[in-house]
Amino acid sequence: MLNPNDIETIKKTVKEFFEKTTFEVEVTVMSEKEDTLPIVLKTEEPQILIGEGGQTLSEIQHLLKAVLRRKITEPFYISLDINDYKKKKKEYLEELAVSTADEVSLSKKEKTLSPMPAYERRIIHMALAGRGDVVTESTGEGMDRRLVIKPRP
Repeated sequence: MLNPNDIETIKKTVKEFFEKTTFEVEVTVMSEKEDTLPIVLKTEEPQILIGEGGQTLSEIQHLLKAVLRRKITEPFYISLDINDYKKKKKEYLEELAVSTADEVSLSKKEKTLSPMPAYERRIIHMALAGRGDVVTESTGEGMDRRLVIKPRP
């Protein structure tokens, strides 16, 4: 759990980081959830900061975490979101999971989804964890790792 001084340091550092990039962003640091500090940014130019498939957003988050690790000794995680991109992506993936699982359940044929990063596969695994009619597993290696939804035997 981060103390108020650490949270203030994070907020100040994130604001300074984006001021140096010359991007106009509004920074909001939310309440810590499950050892993760959500940082929400609002901007007029989200596509540049998000990048294709959220790649740039992921890299910015990694860079910020490295900068912050030098200033804060407590272990912590941050989750950077820009204009609710991650929130919308999570909702989309949960809908994809349910519709694909319904299709698999009806057809009794497994379905393989496109390659995706670990955090996206995890969202789908979690969305379907409580279902008794399908099982999920990740297959492949590296950038080609994908999720398979199968009928439960």
